[in-house]
Amino acid sequence: MIAGSVAAQEAVPKPAETAAQPSPASPKLPAIVITQIAEKQMTDRVVATGSIRPVDEIYVQPLVDGLSIRTINVDVGSEVKADSVLASLNDDDLILQRSQQEANRAKAEAGLAQYKAQMLEAKANLDDARRQRDRTQRLSQSGTSTISQLEQANAQVEVAEARLNAANQAVAVGQSDIAVVDAQIKDIDLKLARTGVKTPVNGIVSAKNAKIGAIASGAGEPLFTVIKDGAIELVADLSENDIQKVKVGQRANVTIAGSRKPIEGKVRLVSPTVDATTRLGLVHIIVDDHSSARAGMYGSAEIIIAETKTLALPLSAVTTSRSGSTARKVEDNVVKQVKVETGIQDGSFVQIVSGLNPGDKVVAKAGAFVRDGDRIAPVTAEPSAIENGG
Repeated sequence: MIAGSVAAQEAVPKPAETAAQPSPASPKLPAIVITQIAEKQMTDRVVATGSIRPVDEIYVQPLVDGLSIRTINVDVGSEVKADSVLASLNDDDLILQRSQQEANRAKAEAGLAQYKAQMLEAKANLDDARRQRDRTQRLSQSGTSTISQLEQANAQVEVAEARLNAANQAVAVGQSDIAVVDAQIKDIDLKLARTGVKTPVNGIVSAKNAKIGAIASGAGEPLFTVIKDGAIELVADLSENDIQKVKVGQRANVTIAGSRKPIEGKVRLVSPTVDATTRLGLVHIIVDDHSSARAGMYGSAEIIIAETKTLALPLSAVTTSRSGSTARKVEDNVVKQVKVETGIQDGSFVQIVSGLNPGDKVVAKAGAFVRDGDRIAPVTAEPSAIENGG
């Protein structure tokens, strides 16, 4: 019985032992997003921030001291032309002084006329004395006149000559007196002309300190401040690295606080020095004076350094370290790390100067967990995702 049961059990087949063993599955490659290097229009720019200031401010001061302000013709914000009168000073005292000097001139002219009459009389006396001397000299030669009479005639000639010289000097003094009075009148006329406080340039009045009735003084604060030609500029700070790229004449897009619309500008001046403490230098960017910008406003500027069409990759595809920049090139689905030289950075893209060729494919995200020599299943990235850094 026992032997039969054992034989029966051995005769029954075992399904687990007789079933076919499955073949091992092939490994699945990781799906990695890749992108292709291509030409792209790129712009190299630097960003600077600062304040809007006038290019040139002109201080308008009175040219005559001690006179009160009679009228004011402009206010802050007024547009003015060169040589236009911004304010006028009280000229009553100057007019009185001129009248007095005219009276002095008339007196001097009367004195001069008197001196000229005396000169004519002295000249006539001299001529008569010379004739008397000549006659006495002839009589002395014929013996009808004495030596004493001749000496007396010579003395009278000398006296007449001295009187003529004195008369001539008196005339010169009288002419000088008139010249002095004329100079004083001209000085008063100049002061009268300067009672109109004028601006030397076209521009816009940015400050007014003048008040009617106040005594004008050239030593005090200016009566008016004028922005020459209304020209304003953004005076911005740049790092010592960025300022080396900026040149006079480069375009700039200026954005002022409270406005989203950029204003066209142009670099007018680049500071030749950099602050030794802050390591910052100043750049002056002139802006359209018809814009909404006002002196004192805060603003920022994008200065266009260069524009070029060049090979570029998304920033996410490039790894940068102290030893340089690298990208993970994909050839035949195999990752190969290559060194690249980068250039302009524009938004989410960076220029590739060397290390890759047009059409090369690289891993789109440098942080992807792949190593040099890994095989991958490439997945081409959507252009929109690359531009957005995804």
